[in-house]
Amino acid sequence: MRPRLVIGSPLQILLLACSFALAAYAGVRLLSGDWLGVALWVVGAALLHDLVLLPLYALADRTVARGLGAAGRREWTMYVRVPAALSALLLLVWFPLISGMVAGHYRTATGLSADGYLARWLLITAVLFGGSALLLARRLRRATKRRPPVAH
Repeated sequence: MRPRLVIGSPLQILLLACSFALAAYAGVRLLSGDWLGVALWVVGAALLHDLVLLPLYALADRTVARGLGAAGRREWTMYVRVPAALSALLLLVWFPLISGMVAGHYRTATGLSADGYLARWLLITAVLFGGSALLLARRLRRATKRRPPVAH
């Protein structure tokens, strides 16, 4: 058996105190300039996630799981779920540049063009799904090699 840490052990209390100190430092640094704008952004992001994005990606995940379940391939769900989640995360992070909404600001701030972000995101998405398909094909190939031959 593995040794378990007792809840409230000195190590846990030390780590918790350090994490609170780091969070407090980050909060003071973050909120020093425009605390109202930061607070509104955090509340807005939480509401957007909980009220809009969570129901959308839960519905998409449920649809994929049901579709693959109806085809008798429910175990393939993770081969769609993982690249879709990574692609959606990249889209969420880089959406202003992918959509071209801040291309002028980006060019002014960096001197670089924001033209290639959509093509790069699509390429990364294709690589993610292609890699997932290769992993699934490898898994299926190994499973057929292990299967005993059918007696005729």
